[in-house]
Amino acid sequence: MGKPRGMNTARKLRLHRVANRWADKDYKKRNLGTQYKCNPFGGTSHCKGIVLEKVGVEAKQPNSAIRKCCRVQLIKNGKKICAFVPRDGCLNFVEENDEVLIGGLGRSGHAKGDMPGIRFKVVKVSGVGLHALYREKKEKPRS
Repeated sequence: MGKPRGMNTARKLRLHRVANRWADKDYKKRNLGTQYKCNPFGGTSHCKGIVLEKVGVEAKQPNSAIRKCCRVQLIKNGKKICAFVPRDGCLNFVEENDEVLIGGLGRSGHAKGDMPGIRFKVVKVSGVGLHALYREKKEKPRS
């Protein structure tokens, strides 16, 4: 037996297609609204937050390192996330209670590389780009 064919099968084919589209992961994600409910950013690409503390996250096996991260509370919804601070020595530019801009780490909501549970990275600190601070193009404003 294959799919129904013939003159009077349009309704059956359509309903079958509607029911089975939910097996498609992208369709389900698009139509259930989970990108607004489950994603801490609420569907946006970047989000501002306040640094709660600086933490070191141990890398997964077989690597051995302490990845420099910080706990951030998002301003828009109060959710707490852990964000990676990229580049060597950039954790020195991040202080507690600083306002930081957080972006994704590049894997569409999945943890990257050997950092368990780290899905976000710090992009700006106090309105100044982290890369500009690292390259000494700009200075962090006095608060």
